Amino acid sequence: MALADPECGISNGADSTSPFSDIIELNVGGQVYVTRHTTLIAVPDSLLWNMFSKKTPTELARDSKGRFFLDRDGFLFRYILDYLRDLNLVLPDYFPEKSRLQREAEFFQLRDLSKLLSPNMSKDNSITDEICQSDSEEPSVPPLLGPDASRTMSVASTAHSPSIESKKSGFITVGYRGSYTIGRDIQTDAKFRRVARITVCGKTSLAKEVFGDTLNESRDPDRPPERYTSRYYLKYNFLEQAFDKLSEFGFHMVACSSTGTCAYSSNDPNEDKTWTSYTEYVFCRE
Repeated sequence: MALADPECGISNGADSTSPFSDIIELNVGGQVYVTRHTTLIAVPDSLLWNMFSKKTPTELARDSKGRFFLDRDGFLFRYILDYLRDLNLVLPDYFPEKSRLQREAEFFQLRDLSKLLSPNMSKDNSITDEICQSDSEEPSVPPLLGPDASRTMSVASTAHSPSIESKKSGFITVGYRGSYTIGRDIQTDAKFRRVARITVCGKTSLAKEVFGDTLNESRDPDRPPERYTSRYYLKYNFLEQAFDKLSEFGFHMVACSSTGTCAYSSNDPNEDKTWTSYTEYVFCRE
């Protein structure tokens, strides 16, 4: 009967010469993954190969539950792991994080994967690349004489202006659930405002345009740009920072609503009151 090794994992026919078990648990940026030891060392001379073949379990960082910890993007790591399983990678039809995934591939020293993700990748590869129209492929405007020529050129340049196309109208709703405590004496200072998480609802393309890398998409990954979501949230807990970003991109607040409940922390009515609330702010760009 196989015995569990000291590191976080389950012994299941692993190489007896390796200090690691066959099943490895990882915590990558807060996302938990379970995989085989052979998968992690599939690419020689990569970062994971060095970690799990050249080092011992005691030399690697752990989280509070004993999982091996990597301080990287937990959402993108699943594509790294998929590649290591069979050295092939297939991304969704719409995948806007390709440049960030390439950065992760370079960090993990997966050179072949990094080449696949480069902008000049061949269309024959399994990764779907967006077709970008070069300047030479833009529709030509027939030469005109007189004032109509400048007007036609102005219309053509406006139609292809990315700054105008990116300024799409729409709504974004920002919500948060917070709590605060008020003492028995109304004059007592309140312990105000503990914001647990700031949620973002709206069209995917608008949310990514405004919040960029500060948007956590782990609860609703691979959402197409024209679809709507209510499962995004921000990587920070400052409402004012979210408001500044929305204002910077031309949004203004049009409505807000809030609900709250009060409870005592114990059955003693003399104890401080704990209030919890949920508030939503609706922003619009016309």
